[in-house]
Amino acid sequence: MDTLTFDVDGMTCGSCTGSVQRALSAVDGLSNVHVSLRPGTATMDADSARVTPEQIEAVIGRAGYRAKAHVDAHT
Repeated sequence: MDTLTFDVDGMTCGSCTGSVQRALSAVDGLSNVHVSLRPGTATMDADSARVTPEQIEAVIGRAGYRAKAHVDAHT
């Protein structure tokens, strides 16, 4: 399992984070999903054999938000 973080744009309230949380929690291969309104991120454990970052971005997109894999500027 890899821990992945995505920057999620467009979330404005707790209902938004709940929508993204529910969408991601339903994806086979994801676990320990945590969505935060501030700073606008979704973090999860992902089984790379079952789900790709592009698929995760698409799931968030279908929930109505824009997502991009987070790049840590400190690495």
